[in-house]
Amino acid sequence: MKHRHLTLTFSFLIILLLNSCKQPKQYFEVAGMLHTPYTIKFEYTESLEDEIQAELQRYYHCLNTFDSTSIISQVNRNKEIEVDDLFVEVFNKAMEVSEQTNGIYDITCAPLINLWGFGFSKSDNITPAIIDSVRSFVGYRKVRLEGKKVVKDDPRLLLNCSSLGDGCSCEVIARLFDSKGIENYLIDIGGETTAKGVNPKGECWRIGITKPSDDPMGTNRELQEIVRLCGRHGLATSGDYRNFYIKDGKKYAHTIDPRTGYPAAQPILSATVIAPDCMTADAYATAFMAMGREEARKIQQEHPELEYLFIYADENGDYRTDYSDGFRQYLVSTE
Repeated sequence: MKHRHLTLTFSFLIILLLNSCKQPKQYFEVAGMLHTPYTIKFEYTESLEDEIQAELQRYYHCLNTFDSTSIISQVNRNKEIEVDDLFVEVFNKAMEVSEQTNGIYDITCAPLINLWGFGFSKSDNITPAIIDSVRSFVGYRKVRLEGKKVVKDDPRLLLNCSSLGDGCSCEVIARLFDSKGIENYLIDIGGETTAKGVNPKGECWRIGITKPSDDPMGTNRELQEIVRLCGRHGLATSGDYRNFYIKDGKKYAHTIDPRTGYPAAQPILSATVIAPDCMTADAYATAFMAMGREEARKIQQEHPELEYLFIYADENGDYRTDYSDGFRQYLVSTE
């Protein structure tokens, strides 16, 4: 009996010792620059900076069109390679959104994006005939996956996943955190966000939506709205107020309408989408910019898991907002 008592006492002391050695949870912040600034905040027992960097590099090796060794660059050069699981997931998500938006969203638009000077190459001579020629090998139905090999109907077809790339990189980090049981985090990469749980004050995360004034240097910090996110959500904003250029007095913005081959001429200044994950939000924000408010409203009614907020200018040049019924619950300003 005495030995049993000593054993229990010893076991209890070991448990106390192990618990005392365990690091307490605290909020960490990891920030840096990829092609765009990123800030990552999370509650855990250690910084995880090396693992975060490794995941971001994994994303880059998969989808960075500016890296000649990346998987997508090799696919674009028609190399005989097998793509990885991340590429398969991103490709399938892109095809899904393309189907749901009747092709307004299309990652095969890369040649058109390049043509207009927003991609990884540029043409200085744009004519209707050239646009029609390029459109002949653009189209999401002209490419598919067979196993882990990308099959194109035309070898000139190019892929560009930048329209959901920042959202994808947010999800890559979020899954790292989820795998470690992290309950509270905010991941902001290039303005796209994945949020879960609460901030260090124990409150829902708050994200500002910038007023979409022409801002090619990305210095404007004036907010149009503030969104409060609780639970697990992805939020993405697409706008033509940063990535554009002026030629012969006309503004050309980076959102391309694949139906016409020209930059989308919608009066929307920015589209913000909240979805269950940031990659989905990123893709639909791009699609909504191209299709406009009326078509976007129909899509949202078919997919109630999506919520949107549009910022546009009225006839007097004043900023106005238009949002889906469910978006109201996220707006701090409506409380």
